[in-house]
Amino acid sequence: MLSKTLDRIIINADYQIKSLQGGTVGDVQLVSGIAETDNGEKTPYKIVLKTQKKWERSGDPNSWRREYDLYMSKLDALFTDSLRWPECYHAEINEEETQTQLWLEYIDGISGWDLTIEMLEKAAFELGRFQGRLYKNKPDMLHNMDCFGEFDAVRKYYMLCRGEMLKRIDSLGDELPRHLRQLLIDCDDKAEEIFSNAERLPIVLCHRDFWVTNIFYKDGKIILIDWDTTGWGFMGEDAVHLIFDETDINCLVEYYSKLLPAYLKGIAGYIDVSKIDVSHIWEVIVLKYGETYVYQMISKSHEERSEAIAALQKIYDMKNIKLL
Repeated sequence: MLSKTLDRIIINADYQIKSLQGGTVGDVQLVSGIAETDNGEKTPYKIVLKTQKKWERSGDPNSWRREYDLYMSKLDALFTDSLRWPECYHAEINEEETQTQLWLEYIDGISGWDLTIEMLEKAAFELGRFQGRLYKNKPDMLHNMDCFGEFDAVRKYYMLCRGEMLKRIDSLGDELPRHLRQLLIDCDDKAEEIFSNAERLPIVLCHRDFWVTNIFYKDGKIILIDWDTTGWGFMGEDAVHLIFDETDINCLVEYYSKLLPAYLKGIAGYIDVSKIDVSHIWEVIVLKYGETYVYQMISKSHEERSEAIAALQKIYDMKNIKLL
């Protein structure tokens, strides 16, 4: 492994292991140390070992092995220097123990909430450009791959939960301002139409977990990790994740007004977005994150309920923000 990683013949190495992240089905560790070459030279190394156990994500049973399948498919041939994933030095799958192991490049760039708004704009722009290029050029290898997640995952999840959400809206009574209640109910009444409109947007290859902890910024370039939810989706789906997933409510409007235009600017290099009604993206936001914030208002503290109402108000106000 180290010989391949370092492109030198390694005869011996010491190592230390540090947990980076993980849970009950995945474990990510940094393996580092000093490696000795066949001519006696010693060189430091860092490599990431990601072990993924089999598990059943609702509606997506093969997600546990998707990264392995994608690395084996040579998807990396479609990336550019400005946006890519970590290099994989070695991959294994154990069908009996039902787990995968990936030995990956260690990325030491800026990530998480240390990313500035300018870095996030760069990430949104580069992802849009990547998706637009694949949409226009239509590489054969993409259409020969069968390991992607379901196309209509957003629709299916909402439709599964909508009944419970409407009950919760009703239970909130006057605590939920009338105009916000009406927005959520009106959009739910049109849910089939809204999703149909979104799915008529350009269909692109989505990361589907595109948010700050999976984005690394290094030397002006973007590296994305954790591709196990990758699948076909509608234009703007990933940008919506970047804007909303665990974002400080006070930043939502700024993110929406800067990150979605940056994404659209990137994809516009390949798709004429001037002829596309991007308001369909806002309508999906109302459904997807309206549901999220309604759930936050149930059995939560007064402060959390107030934050959820503030977030819904910001979504309401976003309708009037010009993106193009």
